Amino acid sequence: MKDLTHEQKETFWNRMDDVRAGMLHTDPDRVVPMSHYTDEERGVFWFITADGTDAYDAAKEGKEVHYVVAEAGAKIYAKIDGRLTVENDREKLDELWSPVAAAWFEDGKEDEDVRLVKFTPSHAEAWLTDGGAGFLYEIAKANITHDKPDMGEHGVVRF
Repeated sequence: MKDLTHEQKETFWNRMDDVRAGMLHTDPDRVVPMSHYTDEERGVFWFITADGTDAYDAAKEGKEVHYVVAEAGAKIYAKIDGRLTVENDREKLDELWSPVAAAWFEDGKEDEDVRLVKFTPSHAEAWLTDGGAGFLYEIAKANITHDKPDMGEHGVVRF
């Protein structure tokens, strides 16, 4: 599988910023929905979670995990591999805090169970598509020409 170009890697980050949630695989038998915060500058994703969750437990162990997104609106499908770690960065938590995060914690940001987790990706297999109209066009064209549809860029992003 080919590596995506620098430009495509930038497209990956931009589109991930438009994705609201994905599925975090903390182990082969456990997959949980999570909302991430994209931090292209640091090359990481952040999760706000709670003490005792699978995500926090995996981060305490520095576990290798997978994060899977499938977002037609953002025109990206990806399986991202990387490591979870616990972060005690109060400034970053303040920066990321939102009404969505607050909804999960009775005492808001001051709740004793609030935990900040950093996901550092190592690589991702990604599909960068042309979106709904492009998809329909490619399917129609493939049915007429009997060629395989072009579903956009597909390759590996290395971080």
